[in-house]
Amino acid sequence: MNASELRSKDVAALEKEVTDLLKAHFGLRMQKATQQLTNHTVLGNTRRDIARVKTVLAEKKKGAAK
Repeated sequence: MNASELRSKDVAALEKEVTDLLKAHFGLRMQKATQQLTNHTVLGNTRRDIARVKTVLAEKKKGAAK
C-alpha cells in the first residue's frame, strides 16, 4: 500500500483502514508472543502501514479544517 492509493480514499475509509491494521497488528503480536510467527518482518511492515495511513488521515483532516 502506498500513499497515492491512500490519498484517493475518503476519511471514513482511512479510519476503517487504521482499525483493520491495528487489529491485524495485534494478531501478529500475539502470534509472536506464542512463537507462531515465522516471518517477523510483517510486524514492521504493518506498523509502517499504520503510520502511513495515520499520516494521510492527518493531512486530510488538516486540509478539511482550512
